[in-house]
Amino acid sequence: MKKLTTALLLCWFSTSTACANEYFSNILPLIKPPHSHTSVIATDLVNDSVIYEENADILLLPASTQKLLTAVAATAALGDEFHYKTEIFSHFPIRKGVIKGDVFIKFSGDPTLTSLELRDLFKQLTDQGLFQIEGNLYLVGEKHEELQAPGWVWDDLGICFAAPVSSFIINKNCVHGQLKPKLANNTSQLTFPSYLPVVIDNNAIFDKTSSIEFCNLSLQRLPNNHFNLTGCHAGNRPLKLAIAITQPSLFARDTVAKIAKSSQIKVTGDVLITNSLPQHHSLIASHESKVLPELIDTMLIKSDNLIADSLLKQIGHKQYNRPGTFSNGSKAMVKILTEEGVDLTHARIVDGSGLSRYNLLSARQLSQVLMLIYTDSRFMSLMGSLPVAGVSGTLKYKPSFTSAPLQKHIWAKTGSMQGVDNLAGFIKKPKTDDTLFVILENGQSPIEKEQQLAPFSALFLQTLMDRKQTPAKLNATTSQSMTAN
Repeated sequence: MKKLTTALLLCWFSTSTACANEYFSNILPLIKPPHSHTSVIATDLVNDSVIYEENADILLLPASTQKLLTAVAATAALGDEFHYKTEIFSHFPIRKGVIKGDVFIKFSGDPTLTSLELRDLFKQLTDQGLFQIEGNLYLVGEKHEELQAPGWVWDDLGICFAAPVSSFIINKNCVHGQLKPKLANNTSQLTFPSYLPVVIDNNAIFDKTSSIEFCNLSLQRLPNNHFNLTGCHAGNRPLKLAIAITQPSLFARDTVAKIAKSSQIKVTGDVLITNSLPQHHSLIASHESKVLPELIDTMLIKSDNLIADSLLKQIGHKQYNRPGTFSNGSKAMVKILTEEGVDLTHARIVDGSGLSRYNLLSARQLSQVLMLIYTDSRFMSLMGSLPVAGVSGTLKYKPSFTSAPLQKHIWAKTGSMQGVDNLAGFIKKPKTDDTLFVILENGQSPIEKEQQLAPFSALFLQTLMDRKQTPAKLNATTSQSMTAN
């Protein structure tokens, strides 16, 4: 046993592939979850050599690590100056405070557009003296849109992280509310902004004493942005709710009608939905979103699904000069990344966010995307948008990443969903070579996740960082104890 551990210690400091394989082959069985499918690859970025890989070509669910592909493809296809526009057009000019005809608001699928920004658009009109539109107010968007990608889980569709991806997006197509227990009994009170054009019937209860064996809330999605909340919630504390609307065009129509009315611009006709502008039209007001690098920064740091899938549709629109869809956006993304040298031969790309259970990627394919970010000047800025362990985004509070040795030194995109816990990014530590890594774990047991002392990704990274230490950093006592056991 002493000879084996001495040899292993010598391999600890060796850069040979054989030693690395022996080292990790001895360590991984001790840290790998027994019931999960795992895939890892780690590359030394100074000498461009693979430190270790296992199952690197196995296709697994990427979850939100898919957003790395979206970030690179959007940067390549759309450019840093890209931004969304929401614009108001009219065929007739404003004369004596009146437009004698129809007015058109063209939506562009801006995932960041808010009702306050729409109010500002109307203020631009009132600042020009407009107080009456003698015609209809048309909202212009895509016709027969695919609002969710294939493979999105039905249970997720009522939740805001799976909000519908449409040309009509206001306030992230999401309604925020709060469910509170009543003091006298187990019934509840639901509160949300009364001005929002949705209906939520509430029949939920609170199980304050945790006496109900099966206690779960259920949200029924009905037509016309109507919802029914039933079931129970264990505990006696208020619960925050984030409900995704079901019909974006209807939500936009009713929201704009309220904003127009409060702006004191009288619309003599109706607020209607259309998919085209008239042949002759002039721009009378406009709003621009933040530029692409800022959108991508939010997408990666916060793992924003709506931004990711809206950008995917924009990639499809730009590539094929037709309305963007999940289908043509995914096809365009594969084409763009393939041209950049990423081998996606056996991959399956269905959306831009990673929400779909139909997506399939390998650790090697993700590592090729990360290599583009590290080496290509067009994409290097994306490094600064990655969450940093214990500092920012989805790694700020992730267990085992908020303290040494991982804190501040792991820059990576997380990818989490039911049964999935992935991480792809870089180890950046002073006086140590930068390391690229991809760690995929699928089929995770909920019981093991609850009981584990640390995620597999954290254990593998700690092992990787330990191996990269120099002998001078290990004192004689540590060396002696390792060889004596």
